Amino acid sequence: MTASKLEQLRKMTTVVADTGDIEAVRRLKPVDCTTNPTLLFKAAETPAYAPLVEEAIAWGKKAGSGDKVVQAVCDRLAVTFGTELTKIVPGRVSTEVDADLSFDTQATLDKARAIIAAYKERGIEKERILIKIASTWEGLQAAKVLQAEGIDCNLTLLFALPQAVAAADAKAFLISPFVGRILDWHVKAGGGPYTAETDPGVVSVRSIYAYYKTYGIDTVVMGASFRNTGEIEALAGCDRLTIGPGLLDELAGATGDLARRLDAKAPGEAPAKLVLDEKAFRFAMNEDAMATEKLAEGIRGFVKDLRSLRKLVATRLG
Repeated sequence: MTASKLEQLRKMTTVVADTGDIEAVRRLKPVDCTTNPTLLFKAAETPAYAPLVEEAIAWGKKAGSGDKVVQAVCDRLAVTFGTELTKIVPGRVSTEVDADLSFDTQATLDKARAIIAAYKERGIEKERILIKIASTWEGLQAAKVLQAEGIDCNLTLLFALPQAVAAADAKAFLISPFVGRILDWHVKAGGGPYTAETDPGVVSVRSIYAYYKTYGIDTVVMGASFRNTGEIEALAGCDRLTIGPGLLDELAGATGDLARRLDAKAPGEAPAKLVLDEKAFRFAMNEDAMATEKLAEGIRGFVKDLRSLRKLVATRLG
């Protein structure tokens, strides 16, 4: 019997689950797991995870009141979910720095170090955790410092080559280019129809992959934010792919041959090498309407869900 497409994909790509749903992770058995405020908010509203939420709320009630306590409870909740995930996946768990700190390098550093310290208190070493940071200039500079301290980072909300190059310059452990959101922008702008081969998000990740492999960059490329299995199949062979439970189930139920599309030994034609200081980075981003708009939109979306999570916690704290 032919192996499922998910089984075939796992032979050429490290599969990561993009969810805060602990039961889904247990069922799908990914190597790594990523979370974000949106996923945590959904999980916090799920009855199955009530004990985890109750523990964080009880801790918060002992800590006092006010906005700082609410934020501390949210941080604790993120680490609590992350801790549970480390018991299931053999690899890394990504935990996100608050999106409202995306333009503050020092605050990002402080939050990242606090997250690592909180995991350490629970017996989880930093080698099991990736700190997720938005790919703003300020976030990239924070990642550079953290990587030098031995804290590995996942640069998220990444939409364009300049962000990928700056992440490589920061020696980031991993980047998460958002395939589906790139497609969304182009469709909204009147582009298409697109096939898996012409999908702008797929094309972008292939370009970044070729750039990294051609120029000997060690940073891991992990495609993210998929809209359909066609995008995933078109990136088979990428270092890692982080996929939601629904699409993982689709791949698990699909048969037929899955061809390798990305290969480090033959990465394809790479873009010209870029040298970026802050001015060059900001100008390059300004020239790319899609990347600029989707980065801003992504930060706003994560902040909205973060505020919803804080509101939920504040209500529960009374």
